[in-house]
Amino acid sequence: MGVEKASQVSGLSKPFIRLEIKRGKLPVVRPGGSKRVLILMSDFMDYLKGENNDEK
Repeated sequence: MGVEKASQVSGLSKPFIRLEIKRGKLPVVRPGGSKRVLILMSDFMDYLKGENNDEK
């Protein structure tokens, strides 16, 4: 799913999701090396559960 859809289903703002991606807390894939980022559903669910939120 894209950032827009992730924002809609979670209630998190798009800028916050982008920030979490930049921080490396929310993994994404870039199909074909494109600029578009996609968040895998399993990664997003883990993120929402706090499983990818390791404090460094």
